[in-house]
Amino acid sequence: MTPLLQMQSITKEFPGVKALDQVNLKVMEGEIHAICGENGAGKSTLMKVLSGVYPAGSYDGEIHYDGQLAEFRDISDSEKRGIIIIHQELALVPLLSIAENIFLGNERASKGVIDWRSTFAKTEDLLKKVGLRESPGTLIEKLGVGKQQLVEIAKALSKEVRLLILDEPTAALSEADSQALLDLMLELKAQGVTQIIISHKLNEVRRVADTVTVIRDGTTVSTIDARTEAVTEDRIVRDMVGRDMANRYPERDRRAGEMLMEVSDWNVWHPEHNDRQIIKNINLNVRAGEVVGIAGLMGSGRTELAMSIFGRSYGQNISGEVKLKGQVANVKEIDKAIDAGLAYVTEDRKSLGLVLDENIRTNVTLANLEGVSRSGVINENAETTVAEKYRAAMNIRTPSVFQKVGNLSGGNQQKVVLSKWLFAEPEVLILDEPTRGIDVGAKYEIYNIINDLSAQGKGVLMISSEMPELLGMCDRIYVMNEGAFVGELTAAEASQERIMSLIVTE
Repeated sequence: MTPLLQMQSITKEFPGVKALDQVNLKVMEGEIHAICGENGAGKSTLMKVLSGVYPAGSYDGEIHYDGQLAEFRDISDSEKRGIIIIHQELALVPLLSIAENIFLGNERASKGVIDWRSTFAKTEDLLKKVGLRESPGTLIEKLGVGKQQLVEIAKALSKEVRLLILDEPTAALSEADSQALLDLMLELKAQGVTQIIISHKLNEVRRVADTVTVIRDGTTVSTIDARTEAVTEDRIVRDMVGRDMANRYPERDRRAGEMLMEVSDWNVWHPEHNDRQIIKNINLNVRAGEVVGIAGLMGSGRTELAMSIFGRSYGQNISGEVKLKGQVANVKEIDKAIDAGLAYVTEDRKSLGLVLDENIRTNVTLANLEGVSRSGVINENAETTVAEKYRAAMNIRTPSVFQKVGNLSGGNQQKVVLSKWLFAEPEVLILDEPTRGIDVGAKYEIYNIINDLSAQGKGVLMISSEMPELLGMCDRIYVMNEGAFVGELTAAEASQERIMSLIVTE
């Protein structure tokens, strides 16, 4: 049987870096084919080669599609053949409607005039296929991320897709939205749509994939047929990182010391709607050497709590008290919160945590410019020395600290964010989804960094949507629902079932 897609000996080089080295990929028609690998392994680069983002001539090797040699010049060239890629960062226009987004650049028009009746009717059909009940005229900005993802798939279906590529499609989705998207993938498969999924969530890969290809360091390591072979997470992880990982969470000597941070009677109202209370009478504490977790469903208020504590960067009419080492701390502004000893690693590293167009050196020192300057003038040599120190300590994989942060993999970007805040020398580090969108190998490195911080006597407050991560890393876990804490569990008491029961019953 001839494969729908065959990529042979694909090699792609950038200055100083060989991103792909003789990669081979074979995708059969009608299957869901998963591509797994660590951040920086070359997965997204391979898909950009396939979709024409990197045009024919900019790489070595051959692409055969539907039995013919394919040399795509750009994205529109591959889309004409039914190859549609949905990137992790969704490409929708917030202030346009669903219908306008679906047919943007592919308008249903006659003699230059858009046929809106036909556009809306076709949009309704497409929305039914992906399970969306919204009106075609609904603005994208009114939709959650999960529904926006479905709009992207509807947009792909409008172009008569034959091969749908989904790059980390569930990275920003809730558990319910993730399951709905996976169900839709299986429905599309039943309709004959071939799909490639890039994902770090191995339980999702096992659920939907017929075939799994693992890429490591720009080369193909293995291809597993899930229909005839056992596909275990341990096997995929071993192929991804090149070693066994018997324990996903490194061991740590758990010893809680002096009280570092106490938050008392913390209340926050919505920044735009002053009659809507978001955070309700929160009391929490973090001791030296502790990793304290906050569990809860998306929308429970975890991020809003963290941001409001860190310089009141979220909310209005905020009341309550923050103490650091027993003294009332001024955290009314971000710079004062930093001076008091707080740091906050945002869940959105690309928009809020990094300056993507700047290099590693500039990003690492952003939160503590005084540490590399004198009389208001930055010492570039000192800045380079600091960046090189954290590059080595954090194992940031890059040819140089002068590399643009936007060119790094997700895991390495996260290490740059952590480096920035560690250079500010905080007493308490608030981590909001610290491993979102990064692979198991990079996660393990982040976990080791967290353990090192606790060993140094720092306090860590960790927000995560992955319950196994909280259970594996935390000494205590606060459970949050609808803006309030509904329980507190020690590591010995905590389980996924206990956390969920607190959420749904309190």
